Amino acid sequence: MMNTSIILFTRDLRVSDNPALAAACRSERVVPLFVFDDVILAGSFGVPNRVWFLVDCLADLRVSLRRLGGDLVVRRGDPAAEVARLARHTGAGSLFLADERSGYGTRRLNRLFGLGLEVFPLPGVTVVPPGELTPADGDHYRVFTPYWRVWKATRPRLAADVPVAVRLPSGVDPGPLPRPADLVPGSPSPDRDRGGEQAGRDRMTAWLRSSADDYEQIHDDLAADRTSRLSAYLKFGCLSPLEVAKAGPEAFRRQLAWRDFHHQVAAAFPALATQDYRPRGQRWNRDTNALDAWRHGMTGVPIVDAGMRQLHREGFMHNRTRLITASFLTRILGIHWRDGLRHFNEWLTDGDVADNAGNWQWVAGTGNNTRPGQVLNPLRQASRFDPQGDYVRRYVTELADIDGPHVHRPWTLPATRRRALDYPPPIIDIE
Repeated sequence: MMNTSIILFTRDLRVSDNPALAAACRSERVVPLFVFDDVILAGSFGVPNRVWFLVDCLADLRVSLRRLGGDLVVRRGDPAAEVARLARHTGAGSLFLADERSGYGTRRLNRLFGLGLEVFPLPGVTVVPPGELTPADGDHYRVFTPYWRVWKATRPRLAADVPVAVRLPSGVDPGPLPRPADLVPGSPSPDRDRGGEQAGRDRMTAWLRSSADDYEQIHDDLAADRTSRLSAYLKFGCLSPLEVAKAGPEAFRRQLAWRDFHHQVAAAFPALATQDYRPRGQRWNRDTNALDAWRHGMTGVPIVDAGMRQLHREGFMHNRTRLITASFLTRILGIHWRDGLRHFNEWLTDGDVADNAGNWQWVAGTGNNTRPGQVLNPLRQASRFDPQGDYVRRYVTELADIDGPHVHRPWTLPATRRRALDYPPPIIDIE
């Protein structure tokens, strides 16, 4: 009987530098499998922007596997049950997958270990796997700077080669890719990015050629919009974080280290998305009207509203305005970080649980920030990172014709001009 393995794709939707795929393809036959997990679809992941992006990724992955002589087997249901069914049908004796350390990923892995197969979780979701770097006095790093020092001194693993061929056993029906609308109700953001390894590689190549050398100087320039925009491709594993780290400048590698940092925090504290990492006894405001104004980009504070409207239009928000909008909600309006996290999860294509929750808690003062009392004044932030107001005018169309300093402080305009704008006054005094 021929030696057969299964590769279960989860957060590694690529053929380049995919250690699990490369290892599985050393077998004589390999079954590349993706399972639409109903538990995940019913949870916070199951929103239009991420589901549509996911289907893009799988269509691209299927093309890549077919070029190598194989195919992508698509199923829906419980991953462990579908793996067991395929193992019985094909005689597979081993299973390979990316080692993903979220709470759900760990529970899924434990179930897979119970199937009687040889199970091999391999790296590839982060540059440095959670748990590989630990301080002398604990199980994970709680402060970023010492983690960064160790992270950048760590010798990276060798990249995995693209398989020469993928040989699917005969008699396996690959199955169709479902339509996104059959998986989740609603429509995605109109200007969302398309998913897939090829789209991610094209974006990475263009960014490395045009903006990477200036990343440290321009990545916070809101109007320039010259960040990499690779976050969704990293979240879904369309790109290898190791490959991106090797290609990008040090300032960008530091951002990837932040990503790894949050993943090792979440692995040690699986409740990161629901509980305070460092409880500080805050009393949160339950102002539903203020929360709704923030959600809809109608706070009357242009830099905040621009960020929220970019989120809705693109399924993406510039990292600087993520910080500004989160600080405004939690530190100025006093609304719980979980409310903000929930809204971001509804819209962000790159809504990675560890990164998203880690950053919200960092801003709110309950996470890994060494300055938990820090507040970002939105007007100062706007003057510094959008001095001409071009970012605001791009997304807050009511202010498209406002010149000079008034674009960030439209309440200082003459009363007749203010009334003609159809733009709300600030919901809170921030001067």
